Amino acid sequence: MNKTVLITGAGRGIGAAIAEELACKGYNLILNYCTSEKEAKKLQETLIKEYSIQVISIKADISIEEEVKQMVDQAIQVFGRIDVLVNNAGIAIDTLYENKTVENFRKTLDVNLIGTFLVSKYVGNRMYENQNGTIINIASTNGIDEYFPMCLDYDASKAGVISLTHNLALQYAPYIRVNAVAPGWVATENEMKELDQDYIALEQDKIYLRRFGEPKEIAKVVSFLASEDASFVNNAIIRVDGGQR
Repeated sequence: MNKTVLITGAGRGIGAAIAEELACKGYNLILNYCTSEKEAKKLQETLIKEYSIQVISIKADISIEEEVKQMVDQAIQVFGRIDVLVNNAGIAIDTLYENKTVENFRKTLDVNLIGTFLVSKYVGNRMYENQNGTIINIASTNGIDEYFPMCLDYDASKAGVISLTHNLALQYAPYIRVNAVAPGWVATENEMKELDQDYIALEQDKIYLRRFGEPKEIAKVVSFLASEDASFVNNAIIRVDGGQR
């Protein structure tokens, strides 16, 4: 029987790359989205056609507890269980420090940190009942040692995700493996549109491989963590950043 994975923020970028990577490995998919309905539905159709797997898409704002609960209930109703959870959904509100507002901070924490907690809680409790499961959180090197005052709220949220990863690994032991992937710069469509070429060149110069990562390169690490090849990998934070200085 194919395993089932729930991916939050799966409509585009890293989330969509993770979905495609796991689809080609035969996983059934639950694609969560909040605002990217068009992209999520198109991805759903493509993956069903190309890989002959079961795929559903569910709209839910992961910062709202009732919507998370309904999403998980719907997913369980369709598939019976969730074997792998990828907490990928996140937002960044980059503004000059002096223009940063409490509302910016709260919104970022609500989605990136509280949302990750809520989905992990409702999925993780089901996994624990089944005495099996894997949770993979998408953190960031911004939560470890790459600091940008323009996105200090994002950085704080990702540091929180890393702390949450460690606590969930302890809470759900010994049945659920909980790990996090911490990407550095990734060349998503949004990132490349928002950054000017001079800034990109400056940041690439700090990376040993002299380039940004590709979404599929993050997806391959997630795929490894989801697989039995990583059966003894737990409570780990894996940097995927090309080497940074």
